[in-house]
Amino acid sequence: MNNDQYYMKLALDLAASAKGKTNPNPVVGAVIVKDGVIAGTGIHRKAGEPHAEVHAFKMAGDYAKNATLYVTLEPCSHYGKTPPCANLVKESGVRRVVVATQDPNPEVAGRGISILRDAGIEVEVGVLEKEAQRLNERFIHNMITNRPFVISKYATTLDGKLATHTGHSKWITGEESRHSVHLLRDEVDAILIGIGTVLADNPSLTTRLPEGGGKNPIRIILDSELRVPLDANVVQVSDAKTVIVTQENASVDKIADLSEKGIEFIIVPKTDAGLDLRILMEELYKKGITDVLLEGGSEVNASFLRAGLIDKYLIYVAPKLLGGRNSLTPFSGINVDTMDEAMDVSISSVDMSGEDICIIAYPK
Repeated sequence: MNNDQYYMKLALDLAASAKGKTNPNPVVGAVIVKDGVIAGTGIHRKAGEPHAEVHAFKMAGDYAKNATLYVTLEPCSHYGKTPPCANLVKESGVRRVVVATQDPNPEVAGRGISILRDAGIEVEVGVLEKEAQRLNERFIHNMITNRPFVISKYATTLDGKLATHTGHSKWITGEESRHSVHLLRDEVDAILIGIGTVLADNPSLTTRLPEGGGKNPIRIILDSELRVPLDANVVQVSDAKTVIVTQENASVDKIADLSEKGIEFIIVPKTDAGLDLRILMEELYKKGITDVLLEGGSEVNASFLRAGLIDKYLIYVAPKLLGGRNSLTPFSGINVDTMDEAMDVSISSVDMSGEDICIIAYPK
């Protein structure tokens, strides 16, 4: 690892510490180095607050002159809730800027880099680029598709079973894996399940961390027939907001009863395959939801898979064998005839999570 990679890795680690806190903005880290000494560091802490470069330059002060700035994402060039960082960098007196990756935002998209180069500043782009893009996969996806980034998270036994034939699934994985899921809930905007999971498990879908605190994501329930009980945990909105997704012909009386409890609704068309998930994703993005964690059962997973809406797979495999002809698998839905019809994925990483295996994969 050369010096540029070393300092960029530090900037990426700083940025990662703010995951889930900056939505809909990206996470960004900045490091200012002069004569081998770190003069300033900064992260973008929250949407609407100063960007990473601002904090780094404030720390470095006059020492920034003739220094090198390492930043994980191209400095912005447009006026949003804060002034453009490219102008700040241009006026700072830095000699060199190292950027991990270009900003996919159409309002930036290379303009920030051009501003710096036009000012005579040496700019290098692409140091640890893949790592930077993976860190901001949610933001990049949002900019390209204008819809939320969807993560399918599920746990299976070693023989690929999601639950017993009765639907019982507590607990497949160990404590360490369950803790990591709560850390993920703390990062995402929303968590989505189907009515089947509500009726079977009556989950709360809140974030529970041993150290306390944590953000409760918005709970989204797919319920075309409005079968959710009025006393279900997800109907209690004192801790977390709940949005029920249903169809146009849903019971007006049940909508009224749930609305009195503070439940919000999204109405989408119902197709032969179920509720129209593409329209749902468009509506969620309009409401400012940038990422969604699927924690539903095999029907919900299959519906999103068929619709081509899963952007990342987070799979926990427990060292257990369940067996059973009627035990549930992570994806149900329509049967296929040949292996040629399988959906290919690319495995990104395989790690241990306590006694479980954690696999991260992406659609090919």
